[in-house]
Amino acid sequence: MPLLPGAEPFRRDGGEVGVLVCHGFTGSPQSVRPWADHLADQGLTVALPLLPGHGTRWQDLGITTWQDWYAEVDRELRALTERCTKVFVCGLSMGGTLALRLAAKHGDAISGVAVVNPANKLHDAAAPLLPVLRYLVRTTNGIASDIAKPGAKEVGYDRVPLQAAYSMRRLFQQVDSELPGVTQPLLVMTSPQDHVVPPVDSERILSRVSSTDVRHKLLERSYHVATLDHDAEQIFADTFAFIARLAPEVLPGGVKEGTAASGGA
Repeated sequence: MPLLPGAEPFRRDGGEVGVLVCHGFTGSPQSVRPWADHLADQGLTVALPLLPGHGTRWQDLGITTWQDWYAEVDRELRALTERCTKVFVCGLSMGGTLALRLAAKHGDAISGVAVVNPANKLHDAAAPLLPVLRYLVRTTNGIASDIAKPGAKEVGYDRVPLQAAYSMRRLFQQVDSELPGVTQPLLVMTSPQDHVVPPVDSERILSRVSSTDVRHKLLERSYHVATLDHDAEQIFADTFAFIARLAPEVLPGGVKEGTAASGGA
């Protein structure tokens, strides 16, 4: 199937510090491409894969599972660790969930985690019925483009296959049990006004991880897809500042954390 506009995976070789960026459920690399571009422009080696079943048509998503999505980001992480001396993982929404699982599973191979509106649970009242409902109802309404900024649009599906939603729910349950295994420095960026993933998910994640170096920032002007919203530039700057603090070798000569190179974070 042809890819939707902007759904192409993205990779750019840079220095010895690598970053894996993960997009969310029913979305595509387009939703986090500006984030990846900013980090690549700072000289980092960046990988932004397209998750299986995404970026084409919703029917393709319905025949994939969370294990397929995780396997893709796991492969990309392993490639980055072979190429780079330090690797960070980032993610939006379910991409944040995948990033946290990578951190729990790969330990010291990951130097830090930065997530935006990470998902931890399906809060819909019908979620407990998904094990049966997925056989009775094929799809439900899409969740793409929860963005406050006028004119901004996320490339994503207008339908959600319930089979895939069921698998995502299983992913959330799996990762919730693994969160105590997350020990790396952690940056969580949360939109108080999020119509897809409520802020309570960030709170749950922060309460469950074992990380001691934790920073939590609020995205007051943005909805769920904050990487395309009013606070996008702040996300990009804060992420680079976080990476630069933990891997100061990425800083250009004479440029310090929090200056123009990091967008003023």
